[in-house]
Amino acid sequence: MEEFASWRANGRRFTHRGHQIFYRDDGGGADGTLLCIHGFPTASWDWHLVWPGLCERFARVLAPDMIGFGWSAKPRSYQYSIADQADIHENLLREQGVDRVHILAHDYGDTVAQELLARDAERRAAGDQSLVIESVCLLNGGLFPETHRARLVQRLLASPLGPVFSFLASERAYTASLSAVFGPDTKPTREELEQFWTLWCGKRGKRNGHKLIRYMGERRKNRERWVGALRDTVVPLRLIDGLLDPVSGAHMARRYRELIPNPDVIELPKVGHYPQVEAPADTLSAFLDFHATRVGHRTT
Repeated sequence: MEEFASWRANGRRFTHRGHQIFYRDDGGGADGTLLCIHGFPTASWDWHLVWPGLCERFARVLAPDMIGFGWSAKPRSYQYSIADQADIHENLLREQGVDRVHILAHDYGDTVAQELLARDAERRAAGDQSLVIESVCLLNGGLFPETHRARLVQRLLASPLGPVFSFLASERAYTASLSAVFGPDTKPTREELEQFWTLWCGKRGKRNGHKLIRYMGERRKNRERWVGALRDTVVPLRLIDGLLDPVSGAHMARRYRELIPNPDVIELPKVGHYPQVEAPADTLSAFLDFHATRVGHRTT
């Protein structure tokens, strides 16, 4: 638990719409700025096993806990949305003076990255270079609503019973549901599950589950914009996919190959929904290879 406590102690905070947002800001390499966008229902802590390797490569590595998650504010009366989460990341980058950025995203964070890519395309079309995305690497996530296989917990949160389920959800139900999306040979430890639960329920955050889960409906509503952002981007893309993920595993990777031109897909055959936790060395290797072979010092 010492490293877990240290992650929090070494974090910073900035203000978004009157609320405190936690983020990590480290680095030491030479390759610009990397923005890491976490998934649902966890937080920036997801990146801790690959963090040293990322910091060795990039001059700056930024990883916020989105609003409603982790050590960031979890307001009860708040309109949670993908657009607002994208605003948080853009505001952080601008506050830090970053105008060119690489992205590494996972799960819910993939959807935020898709919105950021859509905005990037709009800025490019307008000749606006105030913020330029230089590359995007995606881990398992619901990139296409037609292939997203929501878990029972997600369906309950999204149902009319969502507020009740958010209130009643227990640590046992939460950790069982989370463990089920990991690969059979890469299950989280008891300590890891306790950490995930602490991040979710801290500041009474679990009560907002039914509000945060609205992203599933947003994916359907904004499919054309967000799938189009992947299909039409000029930015280098790579998907790293744990094939044993029941939510967005092999079936999602197949759909990615069908829809995305010149698809660059790295498959992790023994891994589930959390590649950066289940197979950090393989995930980091695939990500760094992407930057060495597809991105390099390419200018946009």
